[in-house]
Amino acid sequence: MNTERSRLREAVAYVVATLAALVFVAPLAYAFLSALKPSREVLLSPPRLFGSEVRWHNFLDVFDYAPFTTYIGNSLLVSVAGVLVVLFVSATAGYAFGRLRWPGREVVFVLFLGTLMVPQEVLVIPMFVVMQWFGWVDSYPSLIFPWAFTAFGTFLMRQFFRTIPYELEEAARVDGAGPGRTFLRIVLPLARPALAVLAVFTFLNYWNSYLWPLIAINDYASLGTLPIGLASFSSQTGTRWDLQMAATIISMVPTTIIVLALQRHLVRGIATSGLGGR
Repeated sequence: MNTERSRLREAVAYVVATLAALVFVAPLAYAFLSALKPSREVLLSPPRLFGSEVRWHNFLDVFDYAPFTTYIGNSLLVSVAGVLVVLFVSATAGYAFGRLRWPGREVVFVLFLGTLMVPQEVLVIPMFVVMQWFGWVDSYPSLIFPWAFTAFGTFLMRQFFRTIPYELEEAARVDGAGPGRTFLRIVLPLARPALAVLAVFTFLNYWNSYLWPLIAINDYASLGTLPIGLASFSSQTGTRWDLQMAATIISMVPTTIIVLALQRHLVRGIATSGLGGR
């Protein structure tokens, strides 16, 4: 009887998971099919899954219509640089909050965590003023550094670091290792799952950011990122929906590759991050 119930639960779980997957995949499939249609057939009513012809060259026309190669290169540069900065800042700050003991640690951490409640839209104007002070407006640093010091990554790393047994650090101190060497040689290698989770989330945030690049740069032709590039397919004369759909599918390729490459670490990192209680 228990075996039959277990099989029934598994069957129900598979059905629910399959339906959920179809709900998420259906818009992507429709976007891909729309990218293969002639532009005039994308918004037909009633909608059709397939166009009168299959236009694979739409994926090549994207690069002729706009400097899409530049947009992809800029997004890759900004996203990768942002990930490196965020990993460094979050790992060191998370180690300080989670493993080192110093006066006022918990109070400072709560105040730091409170910044997560401030919407990005509230910060764009003061952040733009700060970028003007540094002379970074309309440059790559203005796209990378303003959002590299968020509390989310520090919180994630702190919670993961607190799951690591303190005995490992004590053994390292007995062998003569200081805090820096202990962090680099002992603690940080154990945090690879959490670093993978943080890297993916950070890459996606930079890759999909639209509001801040729209404000921080003026030279869209040379410094524009992919979200800016996708918006360039809409103009006063109309929208090239076929090319915009093709560009959207192309923009999804790097993020899909990263998630697939790091999925093993992602599963472990999500399962273990935030479970520490010391």
